[in-house]
Amino acid sequence: MLTAGRSEAAPVPTDPFLSTVDEITAWFASSPEKVDAALSGSEREGVLSRVAGINDAAAAGDRQALYAQQFLLDRIYRLHTTLPEQESAEGSVVVHEIGRMLETATSQAQDALVEPGLLDELPSEPRRYLSWLKQTARNHRVYKHPYYHEFIRNDATENDLRNYVMQESVVDGRFDDLLAMMQVGTAGAAKLEIASNFWDEMGNGDPAEVHTHLFNKIFEVFEIPEEELERSLSATSLLNGNLAVLLARYRALYGESVGFLGMTEWMAPDRFVQVVHAWERLGLPDVGITYHRLHITIDSQHAQGWFHNVVLPAAESPAMRRAIARGVLWRLNSSAAYLDERMPSAAA
Repeated sequence: MLTAGRSEAAPVPTDPFLSTVDEITAWFASSPEKVDAALSGSEREGVLSRVAGINDAAAAGDRQALYAQQFLLDRIYRLHTTLPEQESAEGSVVVHEIGRMLETATSQAQDALVEPGLLDELPSEPRRYLSWLKQTARNHRVYKHPYYHEFIRNDATENDLRNYVMQESVVDGRFDDLLAMMQVGTAGAAKLEIASNFWDEMGNGDPAEVHTHLFNKIFEVFEIPEEELERSLSATSLLNGNLAVLLARYRALYGESVGFLGMTEWMAPDRFVQVVHAWERLGLPDVGITYHRLHITIDSQHAQGWFHNVVLPAAESPAMRRAIARGVLWRLNSSAAYLDERMPSAAA
């Protein structure tokens, strides 16, 4: 399992993949104009060639390359999802080109995990299609994964839960922003459902109840600083977070986002029951588990509303049926890879 991360205090990496990542991310505190002026001609081609090398190695199964690929994509996404405190390379043509290379490679890797022909055999009737989505999830090995139902519930230590919440931050810690991005361009029942979901994430107007604020209370319980959080993220946790952002930000991938985020909410209540059980078993401070307790009920309601007000109307379209199913499968497969990696037997 890869857990190394980059920080300003980290030594100069000897790994060529991470050296390329450091070289590229060093530009991110410059303006787009400065970056694009500095990287032209042979310099640009050299950088793009090294990024292509990372993608090729990741596709061939190199775990360090996968980490470098997903770490770099995460840093590019931060340019688009956080407010800068200094100059930012957001808008750079070269950075955009690098990002698209990483996104394309990541998408191809996820599509390669989908059973050939599966997306060509979807039920056409919307309710039968919805039943197919749920049954596909129930039949997937990630459903009731032993990481939650055995390890977290019965065996996880305080340090295990501490590491768990750091990995989960890539999706749970910014779910409100994902909803905000994906709702652009929607209308009718779908837009209202997303808006209702978003308003719940906003604590229904109470700043103390905003869900990202409640999630961050866990970091306070475990005294997790930002630098440690960055160092601790694994390749597969970064992948899950990057897939969520990738699908939410592009209008052409709206259907995939519906499937990915809908499946995330549908699976959450059962998983969070196990986390709450472990938290109570260990006698940890009650303030840190409010987020998970709340989402056991809320995510169940959100998932049902999502299925009926977003998925069912969209399922009238063959293209949307395919896109939503693709997003569901990406979520199931990427979640399985992440949970397999987190099992103690995998780390032994």
